[in-house]
Amino acid sequence: MTEQAQQRPLKVALVAGEASGDILGAGLMQALRDHHPDIEFIGVGGPLMQAQGLISYFPMERLAIMGLVEVLGRLPELLARRKRLIGTLKAQQPDVFIGIDAPDFNLTIELQLRKAGIKTVHYVSPSVWAWRQKRVFKIREGCDLMLTLLPFEAQFYQKHQVPVLFVGHPLADSIAMQTDLQSAREQLSLPADAQVVALLPGSRGGEVAKLGALFVDTARYLLAEKPHLRFIIPAANQARHAQLAAILADMPHLPITILDGQSQTALQACDAVLIASGTATLEAMLFKKPMVVAYKLAPASYWLLKKMVKSPYVSLPNLLAAEMLVPEFIQDAATPEALAEAVLEQLRDGSQQTQRFAELHESLRCDASERAAQGVLKLLGRL
Repeated sequence: MTEQAQQRPLKVALVAGEASGDILGAGLMQALRDHHPDIEFIGVGGPLMQAQGLISYFPMERLAIMGLVEVLGRLPELLARRKRLIGTLKAQQPDVFIGIDAPDFNLTIELQLRKAGIKTVHYVSPSVWAWRQKRVFKIREGCDLMLTLLPFEAQFYQKHQVPVLFVGHPLADSIAMQTDLQSAREQLSLPADAQVVALLPGSRGGEVAKLGALFVDTARYLLAEKPHLRFIIPAANQARHAQLAAILADMPHLPITILDGQSQTALQACDAVLIASGTATLEAMLFKKPMVVAYKLAPASYWLLKKMVKSPYVSLPNLLAAEMLVPEFIQDAATPEALAEAVLEQLRDGSQQTQRFAELHESLRCDASERAAQGVLKLLGRL
């Protein structure tokens, strides 16, 4: 790189597709600005990225779509927006394009821009190590650098000759190694001396429909063994709150409190967790809470995924530990009796899990935003 190019301000394009990407993008932008105060940001992002100075070409919400049917309904708009965005970015000639998660949208942009001579980075690996592994070839063709949050993801990319940097997980940076259980209980008006189980059946309507009643039935079995247990269920939004309230309406005597959000406070306040497989299992691990994982899908979806998924585990703690550290109950194995027995075992002694969780937390605590920024700047020769 010439001395003149080294001196001019950096122009960085970023595209995030949902709230979690907005959080990651804002952290990365702040870290990049710490190195280059006169940096310029363009692309697509939410309020946090815009607060860091991003000029967003259209609202991030236009990309935040869940579900196959919903995507199909919006596909013409998504394809048109992506085509216009590629044209705009080619004209703007940023020093680098960073696609944050949203692989179905961003990987094609990366491929097109890299062909046009623009450096490309993808931040947050899609689950290529678990299913649709052939996507790694498109990633290798379109991506100058993959930034992964988890170490086993980096190992997969190294095996497939994709330039990769493991940066750690921002949640591991933001959640303290030791947290205050009693202050969390005070916030939630829970007794200091009670045993508390958190029930986290998921944040989506479909997940709660399949797991909500199952988790409540499990609570009934647990109460038969431990009558003084208390239960808390964080509801992701008003729709989930109403859905959970409807499930509990027939059992008003159960000591179950629905919370509005506050999932991290719930995890901090509890003694054990019954939880749906997903990102929340990582949060439970970082709060060092013994957990039992359950998941159910529509029979046809389960049949298809069972044939496609290559991973031996479904929960992130087990993938990180590379062993069955956390009990997993999938599909027909997820019965109230089996879940209750597994939770009781963790309430009796969950130390095997929690000691390993502390080690895993340390391994992910890497100052992810700064490490990601350094990876991007090294790629550009501007570190």
